[in-house]
Amino acid sequence: MSVRSVLETAGGLTILTGRGFVALVTPPWDFREWLRESEQIGVRSLGVALITTVFTGMVLALQTAYSLPSLGVKYYIGTVVSKSLTRELGPVLVALIVGGRIGAGMTAELGTMKVTEQIDAVRAMAADPVRKLVAPKLAATLIMLPCLTILGDLLGILGGLVVAVGELKLSAGLYLNDVLDALTFEDVLSGVGKSFVFGYFIAIVACYNGLNARGGADGVGRATTNTVVLASILVLVSDFFLTKIFHMIS
Repeated sequence: MSVRSVLETAGGLTILTGRGFVALVTPPWDFREWLRESEQIGVRSLGVALITTVFTGMVLALQTAYSLPSLGVKYYIGTVVSKSLTRELGPVLVALIVGGRIGAGMTAELGTMKVTEQIDAVRAMAADPVRKLVAPKLAATLIMLPCLTILGDLLGILGGLVVAVGELKLSAGLYLNDVLDALTFEDVLSGVGKSFVFGYFIAIVACYNGLNARGGADGVGRATTNTVVLASILVLVSDFFLTKIFHMIS
């Protein structure tokens, strides 16, 4: 990828961001379309998000207990699982797994509309494609990804509880008390704040690639692949900087 294409992509994403957020905060709003997108993005991604975080919590509990037995970490499993999930693993894993699914879907949908000239038809009817097509997807992603992250964190902590009780022979009360003592509002806020940023990156990259797809079915396939790769990179890179920011202000 050349420097010129990188700059063109960055500029296109910036312009689409401005137009998308303007459409979000100015009427008219198509709430029916927002609800439809929320169902597509949130409800239909619930299963994969919960399975991912449940087993991540279980693996965390096992690895912590088996790797550091001499330090007595076994009795602080709740602290390790809850803080790791809420601050880092929950938001990042949900964004990568769910983001790959919804990002590819949004790009494929918009890309197909682009190559079949349906977006040109929307413009011909004096409608704004960003308001009609991009804004609902952006709003739904910004709302549903943090919700999925919160639910995933809860299920991941319960997955750690199952392992703590079933495999490590700890009492449920000891595990849950450790979670409640260790977990703070700043931990939860950090994870939810990251989810908003990750959701923005996923939605805006997916919509941009879909709206700029060219070359028929092959072009839509390339745009979908680019969305998954670029969105995943942006999630991982931004996670580093967001972690530093949240630690500085907490």
